[in-house]
Amino acid sequence: MSSKRMTVRTKLTATFSLLAALVLVVSGLALNALNEANNRFSGFVSGINGRAQMAASVRTAVDDRAMAVRNLVLVTAPADVEIEKNAVSDAERRVEANLTKFKAMVASAPDMSERERSLAAEIPRIESLYRPVALEIDRLAVSNQRDAAIAEIDTKCRPLLSTLIKASNDYAAFANERAAEMVRQSEDQFSNQRMLLIGICLAAVAMAMMAGVLITRGLLRALGAEPAALGEVTQRVAAGDLSVVVGAKDAPAGSVLAAMGAMQASLVRLIGQVRTSADNIATGSSQIASGNQDLSSRTEQQASSLQETASSMEELTSTVKQNAENAQQASALAANASEVAQKGSTVVGQVVETMTDISQSSTKVADITGIIEGIAFQTNILALNAAVEAARAGEQGRGFAVVASEVRSLAQRSSSAAKEIKDLINASVQKIQDGSALAGEAGKTMAEVTQAVARVTDIMGEIAAASGEQSRGIEQVNQAITQMDEVTQQNAALVEEAAAASTSLEDQGRQLSEAVAFFRVEGTRASQPVPAAPKPARRPAPRAAAGKATAPVARPSEPAVAAAGATEDWHTF
Repeated sequence: MSSKRMTVRTKLTATFSLLAALVLVVSGLALNALNEANNRFSGFVSGINGRAQMAASVRTAVDDRAMAVRNLVLVTAPADVEIEKNAVSDAERRVEANLTKFKAMVASAPDMSERERSLAAEIPRIESLYRPVALEIDRLAVSNQRDAAIAEIDTKCRPLLSTLIKASNDYAAFANERAAEMVRQSEDQFSNQRMLLIGICLAAVAMAMMAGVLITRGLLRALGAEPAALGEVTQRVAAGDLSVVVGAKDAPAGSVLAAMGAMQASLVRLIGQVRTSADNIATGSSQIASGNQDLSSRTEQQASSLQETASSMEELTSTVKQNAENAQQASALAANASEVAQKGSTVVGQVVETMTDISQSSTKVADITGIIEGIAFQTNILALNAAVEAARAGEQGRGFAVVASEVRSLAQRSSSAAKEIKDLINASVQKIQDGSALAGEAGKTMAEVTQAVARVTDIMGEIAAASGEQSRGIEQVNQAITQMDEVTQQNAALVEEAAAASTSLEDQGRQLSEAVAFFRVEGTRASQPVPAAPKPARRPAPRAAAGKATAPVARPSEPAVAAAGATEDWHTF
C-alpha cells in the first residue's frame, strides 16, 4: 500500500508499532547482555576464580603444614613441641578439607579445558606423595629423631614441596591467564553489544525523527494549515463571515484548507444567488400585492356597475313587454281599422312615439353592453398580467396562478355574453327602425287605411312577433347580466384571496431576505431586508340596490366615463 493512500491512523499506528518493536529489540538485547554478563561473572566467581582460590587455599594449608613440621623439628621445649604438633594437626585438617573441595569443584566444573584439568590433577597427585612424607617427618620429630627427620626433609620433603609449589603456581598462572582471557572476551562482547545497542538506539531515534517529520508533513499537507487556523476559519463560517479563506489558493490539492476554500467559494456563489432571488421575490411579491389591492378595488367598482346595468335591464324588460302588449292590441284593432280610422291614426302616432322610445332604449342598452365588453376585456388583460406575475413567483405563486386562470376564464365568458347581447340589441334596433319606417308610412297613408286594412293587419302581426322576440331577447340579456353580476362577485372573492396570497408571498420573500442577510460576503455588507411596498388604500365602490329603479336616460354617460378611466389605468398597470 502506498504511503499516500494510508490513513493518518494507519500511519501513526505503524510508526508507533515500529518504535515499540525497536524498544522491545533494544530491551531484549540489553537483557541478553546483562544475562550473559551475569553468567560470565557467575562462571568466573564460581568457576576458574573459585578453583584458583581453592587451589591457593590448598597451597596455603600445605605451606602451613610444612612450616609446622619444620618448627616441630627445630623446637625442643615441650610446650613449643605441643604447639607445633597442634599446628601440624590443624594444617593437616585444612589441607584435607580444601583438597576435597578442590577435587569436587574440578569434578563438577563444565567449562574446564583439558589443560586445566591436567594442571588441577597435579595438585592432588603431588599432595598424595607429599603428605606421607610430611607425616613421617612429624612422627620422627615427635619421637626425637631429629637427624632422621632433617634427612627426610632434605631428601624427600623439599623436592616434593617444590614440585607441589610449582604445580600450584602453574595452575594459578593458568587461572590468571584464563581470567584475563575471560575479561578480554567480556570486554569485547560488551563493546560489541554496546555498539549494537548504540546503533539500534541511533537507528530508532533516526526512524522516530523521520517518522515524526513524515507524519507532520503528511498532516500539514492533508490539513493545509495549522489546526488553529482551520478552527478560526470554521468559526468565521459558522458566524456567517464568508470572506476569502487566507492561504486556500496556495494549499495542496485535496487538503482541508483547499476544501474549505472551495466550500467558501461555493457558499459565496450560492448565497449571492439566493440573495438576488430573495430580493427579486420580495420586489415582485410587493408589486403583485399592490396590483391585487388595486384589482380588488376595481372589481368592486365593476360589480357595482353590473348591478346598475341589471336595474336598467329590468326597466328595459318592462318597457319591451309593454310594447308587445300594445302591438297585440294594435293587431286586434286593425280588424276594425275601417271603422276607427281616426283612432287608428292616433294609435299609429303612439306606435311611432313608442318605437322611437324603444330605439333610444336599445341604443342605451348597446352602449351598456359595450361597457360590459370593455370591462371583460380589461379583466382578461388583468388576469393575464396576474398569471405572468404568478409565474415569476415560482412555486409560491402556483395557487395565485390558478386563481388568475379562473378569473381570465370568467372574463372571457363575460366578453362572449356581452357580444351576444350586443348582436341581439343590434338586430332589435334594426327591427325597431324598420317598424318606425313602416309606422311613418302608415301615418302618411292613413287615408288609405280602409283599403289596406288587410295589409296593416299583417304589418301589426309582424310588429307583435318582433315585440315578442324583443321581449325574449331582453329576458336573455337580463339573465346574462345577472350571471355576469354573480361572476363578478366571484371574481371579487378570488381577487381578495389573491391579495391575501400575494401578501403572504411578500412576507415570505422578506423573511428569506432577512435570513440571507445573516451571511457576510467579501466586498459586500450584510444585505438589508427589502421593505414592503406601500399598499394602496382600498376605495370601496358604491353598490346600488338590486331592486332600486334607475332612470334609463341618466345612466349611460357615467359608466362610459368610468370605463374609459379604468381602461387607461389598466393599460398603465
